[in-house]
Amino acid sequence: MPGIVPVLRHTSSKPTTSDYEESELDEMKGVQTYSAAMMPSPVFLFRFKVVLFILWFICCLKISWGSVMRMNTDLQDLFLYETFLYYNPLLLVTLMVWLWGINLWVFSQSSVSYARVFDLDHTHLTHHEIWKCATWMTIVVPTSMTAYLYLYSHGEVALAASQPVMLYIVVLTLLIFPFDIFYLSSRYFLLRTIWRICLPLQAITFADFFLADIMTSMSKVFSDLERSTCRMLNKQVATIAWFEADAICGSHSVAIPLVLVFPYLCRFFQCLRQYKDTKEKTCLFNALKYTTAIPVIFLSALKYHVIPDSWTNFYRPLWLISSVINSLYSFYWDITRDWDLSILSRIFKFKNPTFWSDALHGKVWVYYWVIFSNLILRCTWTYKLSAHLRHNYLTVFTITALEIVRRFQWIFFRVENEWNKMNNKQWVELSTNTPKTEEEDTLLGSTGHEV
Repeated sequence: MPGIVPVLRHTSSKPTTSDYEESELDEMKGVQTYSAAMMPSPVFLFRFKVVLFILWFICCLKISWGSVMRMNTDLQDLFLYETFLYYNPLLLVTLMVWLWGINLWVFSQSSVSYARVFDLDHTHLTHHEIWKCATWMTIVVPTSMTAYLYLYSHGEVALAASQPVMLYIVVLTLLIFPFDIFYLSSRYFLLRTIWRICLPLQAITFADFFLADIMTSMSKVFSDLERSTCRMLNKQVATIAWFEADAICGSHSVAIPLVLVFPYLCRFFQCLRQYKDTKEKTCLFNALKYTTAIPVIFLSALKYHVIPDSWTNFYRPLWLISSVINSLYSFYWDITRDWDLSILSRIFKFKNPTFWSDALHGKVWVYYWVIFSNLILRCTWTYKLSAHLRHNYLTVFTITALEIVRRFQWIFFRVENEWNKMNNKQWVELSTNTPKTEEEDTLLGSTGHEV
């Protein structure tokens, strides 16, 4: 029938099609355009999320402040100390995840291929995915903390005690969940690396000792995690009896210095394993650096187990000497070995230069700032291990956060230095394997000269 048979058009370069098919395509395009117009813009969604986040933060702050004010004045300090004990480890881990996302974002914008440095496959997490994890952690941890404060201050002690317990169970479950959700390959890569750090029986990779170095900066986090877990297992959550020094989970516990020193021991055995594999003496000097932290930790813990006069006259001077040695040795190693700033190598370039990248790239003030701040924060981190600061939870929290920031800036130069080593090694291998021409062989092989 003439009304149904399509009219064909002939063109030289395009495929033949019917007017009826073209009308269908136009309708489909119109529907897609209409749907796209109905969707809110990404900028609007981002601003909407920011507004919700600010409102949520204000609500949590208001509820938490009101809950603390309901407490007896004499118990407020103990109440906040206990609350910080449960939640400051996860808050500090959240800070570390946010900063790690910034590290990855900078690397993705620069000439440094962090995927090659850490030997990651194509499924590794990008900075966007790291920030998603950090966002959820930022929401969940303070929400649980607010619920704990509110329930405890309103007399619901049993419900309050369940808040940190449920939070820790959820975090542990998500970390070891065996199903292919929530970044399974990345979670198991992290768990495998931690296992290799605890038992350095295989050859040490860059990711192994890189994560082990980060763990040394978070030793206080692990110490608080141990005390929190101890309280949960002994059913002491939402009580103040544990504050007694000689309690099972009290400040005199021998487990505290053992947990603090564990990351340093792991790094020490890694260095010994590296020396066994490479026979490089620098590995032994690096191992010596980590042993200097052991006297600092155990001498500080002796304050709770010796008489005050012995601590003041004998052990405290030893602690000060060991602290100075550890801080200066670690600072020297950061500058000369981990970063190789002895030649002030230029900081990596950005693929898309901006004002900030131009202000940082190759500027000498960047290195002066990094060197000076690293020295100050190294000394501050050692001072944090002092026994008399154990109950000053706000001071310790601030110092630990600053140590995480120090490690954050350390990562930039450490990864860049490793990237430069990889490129130099690859260049040497290429130059060594390149076959010489006949003329080069003649010039290099001629040793006798007639005069």
